[in-house]
Amino acid sequence: MESTIWTTGQLTTMSVSSTVTSPASRATCTSAADRSVRAVTPSFQGTRVQPSVTFVSLNTNVPTVLVVDDEPIVREVVCTYLERAGYRTLAAGDGDRARELVEQDPPSLVVLDLMLPGTDGLELCRWIRSRSELPVIMLTARGEEADRIVGLELGADDYVTKPFSPRELVARVRSVLRRTSPQLAKAERLTFDDLTIDATTREVTKGGEALRLTAKEFDLLWFLARHPKQVFSRDQLMDRVWGYSAALDTGTVTVHVRRLREKVEDDPARPRFLQTVWGVGYRFSPP
Repeated sequence: MESTIWTTGQLTTMSVSSTVTSPASRATCTSAADRSVRAVTPSFQGTRVQPSVTFVSLNTNVPTVLVVDDEPIVREVVCTYLERAGYRTLAAGDGDRARELVEQDPPSLVVLDLMLPGTDGLELCRWIRSRSELPVIMLTARGEEADRIVGLELGADDYVTKPFSPRELVARVRSVLRRTSPQLAKAERLTFDDLTIDATTREVTKGGEALRLTAKEFDLLWFLARHPKQVFSRDQLMDRVWGYSAALDTGTVTVHVRRLREKVEDDPARPRFLQTVWGVGYRFSPP
């Protein structure tokens, strides 16, 4: 059954199976659903939305992903692919409902659209980061670089621009969760003067005081500290830390390095640990 969702100013098409009786049957979705979530401007006004059914796994042993987007078809497509990949999903159409779900049923990761009614995505990201290190992947409109930079500054771990491939988004969810899973960390600790990085607990202390790092900030710091004095380009760091090459613009690396310096350096303007090698990239320099 071809299910076409028309909204004012936007068209998105997804093919789904005509009969769905269990989460496992999501695998019957036709290959047309593998296309990117596309947006075009139609020549008419009006809304026609076909009813949809959302299945949520009751297995609490699998990671839970909260999908926050005000477009019902986007939520449905993303949840469908996440469930097919084995994740439990929650969905919210606005920032206020998302806050309720985070408090009532804390997820493992949030996929967050920045343009939301009520509490917008940036404000929700700020609220999440003020209370936890819950990983956040932002969904942003193409060309909205300012919003992406602000979101990363607030502590988002990754972002995807619309239109996007649902399979790519699932890959990024898997990558972020893999790197934030405590049981996957090696039992190792690195100490440089008053800076201690513990891979087992994923904690960083400076002068005996704990630093609040996001999941991706920790990953970046740990990777560089594990390879002292070795210089890595931004592209290499995207590949080695984020897990996919050329998936994000390398400005993301710059933002994360700047945030790390603000937290681990005595003087971020004159970094002692996280040094820039002009024209090449970054390195971690032990004392």
